[in-house]
Amino acid sequence: MSGMQTQSPFDTVGFAHPRSNVNVLGIEGGMKVADFGSGSGAHTLAIAERLGPTGKVYAIEVQRDLLRRISNEAKQRRMQNVEVIWADLEEPRASKLAGNSMDVVLISNLLFQVPDKAPVLREARRIIRQTGHVAIIDWSDPALSRSEGSRIGPRKEDIVSKEMATTLAEGAGLELAREFPAGRHHWGLIFRPAASSPL
Repeated sequence: MSGMQTQSPFDTVGFAHPRSNVNVLGIEGGMKVADFGSGSGAHTLAIAERLGPTGKVYAIEVQRDLLRRISNEAKQRRMQNVEVIWADLEEPRASKLAGNSMDVVLISNLLFQVPDKAPVLREARRIIRQTGHVAIIDWSDPALSRSEGSRIGPRKEDIVSKEMATTLAEGAGLELAREFPAGRHHWGLIFRPAASSPL
């Protein structure tokens, strides 16, 4: 594992919009949500706000310093519904979460970073409830930083297309439910467990 499961710091400044994304994911109080590759926690904390005290969000990340950052931020905000989990999501059953236990799994800005993508989708399918859904957000193209004039985001050869993500998801027992706008340089897809797929 390359140790790169992390969101871009630019998620919060105009490219992918955590609060806007959370708004379209159907997250409600009392739900259990897993945030795969939680990075610095932008989506995790936005999800925690939406869930309220009766729900739970699990921030799952391979970089321990980022998990500490999320944990500290949650404590500062007095959020008791955030739990951090260290995991290499390219390994089987890496999340340590029970099967069929999550209402939503979010995989944001992660697929382009991991060499072995299929296990990530298989783990999402393992832990999602039959009535739940898996949301995938990733880069559609690199962006340019206005202040620095440099590229932001993945190299062109690392970009994961919607078609590739759909193929991976279908291979893991998920089926496409719908697409949603996820930011100027991102795409968003929502999958549900396929009726014929094993738990």
